[in-house]
Amino acid sequence: MTPVIEFAGVAKRYDTGGAPALGPLDLGVAGGEALAVTGPSGSGKSTLLNLIAGLDRPSEGTVTVAGQRIDGLSEHALARFRREHIGMVFQFFNLLDDLTVSDNIQLPAQLTGTGRRKAAARAGELMEVLGIGKHARAYPGRLSGGERQRVAVARALINRPALLLADEPTGALDSASGADVRELLTELHGDGQTIVLVTHDPALARACASRSIHLVDGHLALDPRAEAVR
Repeated sequence: MTPVIEFAGVAKRYDTGGAPALGPLDLGVAGGEALAVTGPSGSGKSTLLNLIAGLDRPSEGTVTVAGQRIDGLSEHALARFRREHIGMVFQFFNLLDDLTVSDNIQLPAQLTGTGRRKAAARAGELMEVLGIGKHARAYPGRLSGGERQRVAVARALINRPALLLADEPTGALDSASGADVRELLTELHGDGQTIVLVTHDPALARACASRSIHLVDGHLALDPRAEAVR
């Protein structure tokens, strides 16, 4: 299956001449795969996610996402690429409190030039699938944590992205809401969505991921695929 993510010799240094915060690293993620990235604080998990999203650039090596080499793109081109190909879900939701649930979900579609009627129809479809249709005209502050995360997932999926990135998506949730989001991610993976999930929660990784890698001090300490190749 064609890789959705390809890292070739990727390293990231924040201090010139210092030790890399990540890498050098070779990594591939296939279409339809759900990859969990685990490791202690400071192990390079957030750096890895930022490189995949084009929010950071490698100090060396190449990053290819959805068939596009992104490490050399301009900031404008990167922003457009993210809107069209990558959906992102964050620990603290990052919803706009002054917009309704429906308007929050539609926003990325409108930023890519999708017409209002088409964006609203797609948002309605997602809200029904994710069980939040009754909250369409509500504001995020009136929802539970689990409901807000479902809104964030719908917003991330509005443009039918090749890749969904989830950064500690249950980290700010109680156990019941966390279980709800685990079920949702598992369903999305079952439907063929490619996912990269950063988490400190081993239960979340086990429940949602088809493969897990473990980072320590910026290096791969465990990757079942690499072990199988050896």
